[in-house]
Amino acid sequence: MSLDNCRAVSLLVFFVLMGTTIFVAQATTGADDSPIAPREHSADVVKIGAIYSLQGAQSPLDLPSSRGAMLAAGEINAQGGINGRRIELVVCDAGSDPANAGQCAEDLLAGNVSALMGLSDTDMVSSAAQKAEEAGIPFVTSGATSPYLTQRYPSLFLACFSDDVQAKAGAIYAHDEMGLKTCALLVDGDMEYARLLAGFFKEKYQDLGGKILLEAFLNRSDAGELSQAVKDAGPDMIYLATGPDEAGAIILGMRREGVDCPVFGGDSFDSPLLKRAGMGSIVFSTHALLDENSTVTGKFVRSYRAQYGVSPENAFSALGYDAFRILADAINRSGSKDPQAILQALESTSGFKGVTGEICYRDHSRMPDKDVVMISLHDEEMLASHTVKPSSMSPAGSDPAVMPSVQAALSGH
Repeated sequence: MSLDNCRAVSLLVFFVLMGTTIFVAQATTGADDSPIAPREHSADVVKIGAIYSLQGAQSPLDLPSSRGAMLAAGEINAQGGINGRRIELVVCDAGSDPANAGQCAEDLLAGNVSALMGLSDTDMVSSAAQKAEEAGIPFVTSGATSPYLTQRYPSLFLACFSDDVQAKAGAIYAHDEMGLKTCALLVDGDMEYARLLAGFFKEKYQDLGGKILLEAFLNRSDAGELSQAVKDAGPDMIYLATGPDEAGAIILGMRREGVDCPVFGGDSFDSPLLKRAGMGSIVFSTHALLDENSTVTGKFVRSYRAQYGVSPENAFSALGYDAFRILADAINRSGSKDPQAILQALESTSGFKGVTGEICYRDHSRMPDKDVVMISLHDEEMLASHTVKPSSMSPAGSDPAVMPSVQAALSGH
């Protein structure tokens, strides 16, 4: 599929959003080879490519994020664009498939975009970021949280906090604030995101004095037997490291088996799939508490609802909004739509006031030092929120080829 002559296109929608042209292409197999003729581009247009999973397992995170990005693009164009240039946001649907994410990157790069953005999962980003790296194109991921991504891809930037930060925040909140001293650690071994969360959580939790009573890969465990093992261990809490699509079913299954202790998770829990009856007590780390009465997030919440008719589904909506505006800010400061000029401007980003916090890429880290918001829910009701500062956590180490600490921790399962 290319932007000028797409193959395998089953959905073609042009959004006219407050003066912004937005192209959405969904790549599938077995579809028609239909030519696409987007409106003519001029020298006064800056094209930004966005890769999101608008359907599939990642869509509860990516769809709100894409909407946030479109909202930001519309607002900027309504104000005259960037240095008089209109922004064209080109969205490619990866369909929650890493292979599709890589293909989206190729297609968008073939369309001469000045930068790429998007995605909320480390495995998905890894498939796309290599393509951007080879082309020398900056990539701002709105929601992929591996602290090792920037080590692997020098042109990639995070708009979000990293997994070491959010997992350690979860450990601090569980042990020190809620007094939960024992834990069952359950991990989706097929997801790098989940393996990282598990490893960083365990390290911090044990440093604080917490005890891990049970460890298991979800992929190698029978659901009924796993629930019974958790009941037999009797932990104060569960840390469940998995994606948004699996978490809800796992928690509901455990609740039916009588497991009623709090279930902790990462930002993948910030999904409409988990905000429903029957979940019991769940606690998760996320990027912002979106409150329309807040001086920080209120304007965004009201604008999002006015544009889409619903309140922001989760904090990923604000991450998409921030990621786009970070790119727009870099383009504005560079005075150019040349990718290398934008890349240099991104590296000097400092004091950027985002909905999800202030963003500064210190010492070429390309990861912001952002607060973590811990949200406590009981079924559909939010009971509490608590902010954990990154200053209370130690930084992540170097990127191992295989996660030895995690593999060792879970070797018995």
